Amino acid sequence: MNSNTVTIIGAGLAGSEAALQVAKRGIKVKLYEMRPNKMTGAHVTAGCAEFVCSNSLGSSDITNASGLLKKEMEILGGELIQIAKENSVPAGNALAIAREDFSKAVTKKIEENPNIEIIREELTEIPEGNVIIASGPLTSDKFADSIKSFTQTEHLHFFDAIAPIVEVDSINFNKAFWGSRYDKGEASYINCPMNREEYLNFYNILIHAPKIELHEADKNAKFFESCLPVEVLASRGEDTLRFGPMKPVGLIDKRTGTENYAVVQLRQDNSAKTLFNLVGFQTNLKWGAQKELVHSIPGLENANIVRYGVMHRNTFINSSVVLNPTFETKKRKGLFFAGQITGTEGYTESIAGGLLAGINISRRIQELEPIVFPKETMLGAIANYITDKAHLEHISKRDGSLRYLPPQPINSNWAIVAPIDLPKNVRKNKKLKTEILAKRAIEGIKQVAENI
Repeated sequence: MNSNTVTIIGAGLAGSEAALQVAKRGIKVKLYEMRPNKMTGAHVTAGCAEFVCSNSLGSSDITNASGLLKKEMEILGGELIQIAKENSVPAGNALAIAREDFSKAVTKKIEENPNIEIIREELTEIPEGNVIIASGPLTSDKFADSIKSFTQTEHLHFFDAIAPIVEVDSINFNKAFWGSRYDKGEASYINCPMNREEYLNFYNILIHAPKIELHEADKNAKFFESCLPVEVLASRGEDTLRFGPMKPVGLIDKRTGTENYAVVQLRQDNSAKTLFNLVGFQTNLKWGAQKELVHSIPGLENANIVRYGVMHRNTFINSSVVLNPTFETKKRKGLFFAGQITGTEGYTESIAGGLLAGINISRRIQELEPIVFPKETMLGAIANYITDKAHLEHISKRDGSLRYLPPQPINSNWAIVAPIDLPKNVRKNKKLKTEILAKRAIEGIKQVAENI
């Protein structure tokens, strides 16, 4: 294999970003994607960078951890963030995309790039040479076995779930209303309000609804805590949903002027504004039960469900054992991992991992040392956190011995960023504190950007 060629496995969010980063540095890329010849349990197209669960990349505010990460990627020349902005749909202060348009735009950019050759076939072994493994949480069984053999560690499994999508023309706007929480931004969400009686009826249907049975081998796997199925949340108590995805706070129906007992929100899913997904309604209920549940929501009594929710298993490696904070493997130079398979959670984080790996493998080919991003930045904080075993250390209460807990997927958050010494009054002011941390991070990323 040509030592100046990079092989990237997986054309999801991380793989697509990595391919574009490498290609724009004048390096040839062979991008392998097994779809459509072999589909996963969650993808529905053969397009690059397909969004399979939510269509939101989270907040755009830099005082929000996810918003800061997106800003850092912009400064570093992130490709997919720019494409996301060009294919965005109204979502208040969040960046949400028309998923089909976004995927088509990414696919077009990749297919038209003279430095990228996209190969539609499944790899079952890790190839030699310069490689980025971005096969994602839905890595095929055969390739997962190859990764397991290389890492000599157990793979870790979590479950992720997808929310139903409905046609907007089938929504009853005599009951539903347009609005955004606290009237921030344009009124871009559809809101289905519930009184107490309607909520309790919905809750009763939900907690008694039949679920799709898991395979025996999957029954001990865990859920992503930030993407829990709605039925799992409901099992934690009658009011859990009212303080979670169905919280009514800040959503006033101007026709009545009252704050409701609970509210189901729907977010635009395509550029034509014909499809909307139920926010926070990831589920593993049987399809008949999903239909009954959705139709119990005021305003959705006759909703046409164009895609039902499903649940799928996610695979990720123990990055604290396998990777350096550059995302290069400790065991083999020139072999990198990127995306959710590293143990990051979220679309924005997946893209960021692809950007980091793409930059660093390019530097490796250019005979430059890969960059360890500063812990003061959100991208650096994530990379350092998942590759550091310190947070997994656990002192056994039984015998006092040092043991390691299994890692759990992590997304962008302020707790993992390097601390800063601030006066007590500033530490207690969350908004001011995050503004200071964000400013420091942006300066740090700008310094990195000058050298890549």
